[in-house]
Amino acid sequence: MAKEQRATTDKIESGRRVWLQEVGPRDGLQSEPRTLTFEARAELIERLADTGLPRIQIGSFVNPRRVPQMAATGKMWRCLRKKPGTRYSVLALNSKGLDLALAENIPHVEIYVSASETHSLKNSGSTLTKALKEASRMITTALENGIGVTAGVMCAFGCFYEGPVPIDKVLRIVKELDSNETVEVGLADTPGLADPEEITRVVEQVGKLVAVDRLAVRLHDTRGLGLANLRAALESGVRRFDTSIGGLGGCPFIPGAKGNISTEQTVDALESMGFRTGVDLEGLDTVRAELAQLLGRALPG
Repeated sequence: MAKEQRATTDKIESGRRVWLQEVGPRDGLQSEPRTLTFEARAELIERLADTGLPRIQIGSFVNPRRVPQMAATGKMWRCLRKKPGTRYSVLALNSKGLDLALAENIPHVEIYVSASETHSLKNSGSTLTKALKEASRMITTALENGIGVTAGVMCAFGCFYEGPVPIDKVLRIVKELDSNETVEVGLADTPGLADPEEITRVVEQVGKLVAVDRLAVRLHDTRGLGLANLRAALESGVRRFDTSIGGLGGCPFIPGAKGNISTEQTVDALESMGFRTGVDLEGLDTVRAELAQLLGRALPG
């Protein structure tokens, strides 16, 4: 009986564990007018890892002319003090970005395709059809090289330019990307247009293709519904979320797109609801204050 009770307790406890990925060093900094040195970016990531964040998106390999804030990501990675047990990842939007990630021995890559044709052209300069084919090849290449992959859909809950995105379109992209069950699948509310009802609908439909415990959701707070959408995703079984220190972020190719749900507010909300994150909230507040000083402005979250 004691063994059965312990197994039941372990199952309940595992259901209350939420895994946060800090995306401030990439999604947050890429929209900032002040560009940090790669040394400052490395120190920021080290400080974030020290708070207990289990996953950190450290940057991206993209055209530095389009996104100068992400220049020298390779140099930054090489000088970064890596914390054992922390998953470090980069965003790669094309094959060239993946090649750079492989050359730098980055352990995990994130490969996203937009469900919006217009956003795809503005964000990556590629049609949806072309982007999807390239992403599928990239996923195969990454897995063959022993690299972890998150394959995701941007604008999964709607598009600033095109409005509602048909769920069939999202499902088709997920099915195409999810060629191997070792892949984590991401759903991003890129413009921040989702509401709790839409979050529930999309997660439940995608959950019929992909086990919900493999889904990671990224929420933006454009309409002030970020934490409400977080609760809706939690109630649908999602336990992986992307967040950003200070609520920084927002797609630079979408006018008016606000930042991600803030890491510190998310940790506070989750802990108050009885979930466990393993993240030091006081430590986050300290990092937030230091980052605000570096950027020369108050942070929004």
